[in-house]
Amino acid sequence: MKIRSQLALVFLALLIFNCKSSKIITGGEANYKLSTKQLIKENAKQTPNFKTLKSTLKITYTQKGGSQTHSVSFRAKKNEALWISATFSIVKALVTPERVSFYNKLDNTYFDGDYKYLSALLGTELDFQKVQNLLLGETIFDLKDGTYKGTVNDKSYVLQPKKQRELFEIFFLLDPSYFKVKSQQICQPKEFRHLQVDYLSHQEVEKQILPKKIKVIALESNEETIINLEFKNVTLNEELRFPFKIPSGFKEIKL
Repeated sequence: MKIRSQLALVFLALLIFNCKSSKIITGGEANYKLSTKQLIKENAKQTPNFKTLKSTLKITYTQKGGSQTHSVSFRAKKNEALWISATFSIVKALVTPERVSFYNKLDNTYFDGDYKYLSALLGTELDFQKVQNLLLGETIFDLKDGTYKGTVNDKSYVLQPKKQRELFEIFFLLDPSYFKVKSQQICQPKEFRHLQVDYLSHQEVEKQILPKKIKVIALESNEETIINLEFKNVTLNEELRFPFKIPSGFKEIKL
């Protein structure tokens, strides 16, 4: 697997989760009468609140006509750590506010660095909070920190900055019944890049509304990568460990 594809797979594996003993959210009556300010406030009310999360994640990764399927263990400690481990710890990753680290026993390599590569991959400056927001189905940028305008299109609220950024454009689609994010889209027209993260369904677990399924479409020039994810057997607020140690003798990946 190429380094770029390998890192992309590790990162995108951290984007979404499903929940054990959960109830699928079908949505109630749609409300299209909210002002932009009211919509942002309702969205903020749905922010999930937990200490830790554990699940099994099934990933289907498609690129250039080929497809791979992987199952990994996923753990999260909110605001502190995101962790994945494949069977027998063949591939393991740990993302913290300070670093992005992973190793691969199949080729005895490891990466240990900051967020510069992930930022270049998605075409926007990333940090731990932004990665966590994508994971939880929250907007990558805090809606309360900007000035947005809202419209209704195709049965969704559409939020976008009143003044788009110079290098890229952002669009958020919100559900009109329970006000969670349905889609996030980041476009870089000059670079021919487009990232679309679609939250296909949500579910309720322990009174928290969380994403259930996600589809990620990443376009760069003429190359398309599609990743479908399904998280299973999620539990919240258990005491969890996040073991991670790069094996001795592995070769460092230089980016």
